[in-house]
Amino acid sequence: MRIVIAAVGRLKQGPERELAERYRKRAADAGRSLGLKDFEIVEIRESRADNAERRMLEESIAIANVIPERAVVVLLDERGESMGSGVFAGRLQSWRAQDRGAAVFIIGGADGLAPRLRDKADLAIAFGAATWPHQLVRIMLLEQLYRAATILAGHPYHRS
Repeated sequence: MRIVIAAVGRLKQGPERELAERYRKRAADAGRSLGLKDFEIVEIRESRADNAERRMLEESIAIANVIPERAVVVLLDERGESMGSGVFAGRLQSWRAQDRGAAVFIIGGADGLAPRLRDKADLAIAFGAATWPHQLVRIMLLEQLYRAATILAGHPYHRS
């Protein structure tokens, strides 16, 4: 199963990009033997439209264009479900067992996502009630994907 992170905005060179790449590589290495592959980050260009509704629509169209058929679509949203790492790992395992071709994790822009794209989501998850910068959300998601892969590989998990 391919893992795709579609994120509005670009991480500039520096510590955030380096940390994101470190966790992406760790997740890819840990997930390879589990059938989790191609941990890919697709950076969506931020819209320059004059109003928020138009920006949201343009960014959502660009995101929709990278979602493969039969993919699980997961939104990162402060109103989404909070779940522990073990539950998150279980969801990945379940999707893989259902032979879903990909899981696409979407990190929208500052204006959010168009309702039609939100309606396509299979799941919305949150990393707590706080609002986080999109750069940190990307890093936290990559870390959770790495953690999920290690849990599924049977590595000891300190919360078990």
